[in-house]
Amino acid sequence: MQDTHYISSENLDLPVISKILDNQMALALSEEAILNIKKSYQYLQEKIKNDKSPIYGINTGFGSLCNVKIADEDLSKLQENLVLSHACGTGEYVPKPIIKLMLLLKIQSLSYGYSGVQLATVERLISFYNEDVLPVIYNQGSLGASGDLAPLAHLALPLLGKGDVWVDDAIVSSEKILKKYNWNPIVLQAKEGLALLNGTQFMSAYGTYVLLKAHKLSYLADVIGAISVDAFDCNMSPFNPLVHLVRPHRGQVKTAERINEFLEASEIGQSEKNNVQDPYSFRCIPQVHGASKDTILFASKTFKTEINSVTDNPNIFIDADLIISGGNFHGQPLALALDYLGIALAELANISERRTYQLVSGLRGLPAFLVNNPGLNSGFMIPQYTAASVVSQNKQLATPASVDSIVSSNGQEDHVSMGANAATKCLRIVDNLETVLAIELLNASQALEFRRPKKSSEFIESFVASFRTVVDFVAEDRLLANDIHSSIAYLQSFSIDSDVLYS
Repeated sequence: MQDTHYISSENLDLPVISKILDNQMALALSEEAILNIKKSYQYLQEKIKNDKSPIYGINTGFGSLCNVKIADEDLSKLQENLVLSHACGTGEYVPKPIIKLMLLLKIQSLSYGYSGVQLATVERLISFYNEDVLPVIYNQGSLGASGDLAPLAHLALPLLGKGDVWVDDAIVSSEKILKKYNWNPIVLQAKEGLALLNGTQFMSAYGTYVLLKAHKLSYLADVIGAISVDAFDCNMSPFNPLVHLVRPHRGQVKTAERINEFLEASEIGQSEKNNVQDPYSFRCIPQVHGASKDTILFASKTFKTEINSVTDNPNIFIDADLIISGGNFHGQPLALALDYLGIALAELANISERRTYQLVSGLRGLPAFLVNNPGLNSGFMIPQYTAASVVSQNKQLATPASVDSIVSSNGQEDHVSMGANAATKCLRIVDNLETVLAIELLNASQALEFRRPKKSSEFIESFVASFRTVVDFVAEDRLLANDIHSSIAYLQSFSIDSDVLYS
């Protein structure tokens, strides 16, 4: 029987979201959420009936058209027009796991009772989620302010029986799917289109997805870095706790602890060294990996606040008897966090590629390019080129999006966050990081074999043995692209306990 997560006022965080996704849990509204949604909707309907003063986006136009009054009989048409006119996405398809997250986060935001939507609208979004009916959304079109308007319009289109949806790996018309499930199109009520389109769920879903992956890759960067430390026959003194207690950045201390734990009782690590110092890419793993850890933690805190917030506009405050037009849709907090996160992830890739470069350089008793008979065999020469190419691209992608702003809507929306561009770039960076770490793992595990008969720690030997079930030792030149892809797949499938990942 499928487990169910009940949408309520309890905070979502990365471990909870990971549990929902990993266990393919269904969604349902708690009694609390149902009551909140109903009360907000009823309040708004009474307000419209009894108060004819203009309320932004409810009985007025949108953006710079906010002073245009809309007749009562056109309020539903106004909301439908909003969805249709704003569905202007272009570019690549948003990945389906991120669409799923967009649905989850939009449902969560609407459940607090500050948006004035009807219960049927939220319930239909839940049905889409539970049945894996995923709206087709494009990754370009949002300025990251006024909400993620274009992508969220595409998210909302299937509610009206418009646009397309993913069903398994096929794109199907929404109209056809509504007929299949005997679902009537939703007739949007006052403010509903605005509530669906205003919000940061595109940026938030991308950021949440990247952070889930970032926590895992941060851990794996430490594991793979530890393999490289022994493979390059490095000193263990840079990981001595005394070094880090006099500069106690949280991530730095955590990284040093992990490296010591991973390499505990390593025969290679305990052996006498000829080299007094090691290159920074090995010696400064705690400082560099640690700084990225601290950045991931900062971004995680920012996104935790965001995904448990109300980000549409205007907001309905029943107890205060007020409907207030504000700016919670502005993605500046996310844009800055995503840019910072992208830089931190790019740096994990940067230092990883430097370790790969050192490993193939014919130093410390290792053969050139980590292969027997170098010259006849090119060995691991070109995987380092590939890593360097990917790292270079990351440097370009890490240019901040949040420093840009383009005036929109006739000057009404005169500062935007560009957080959506920061989000899509950050996804590419974290995927690139995964590739670079996979290449380092390929090189480090190969180099470790040239240290035999000396062994690394029990943990590292076990990890490498597991990896060897998918990528074996390269005795002579072969098609290394297959090994790189297998290495990436290995990292993707590697399971880590959430208590370790998010501690």
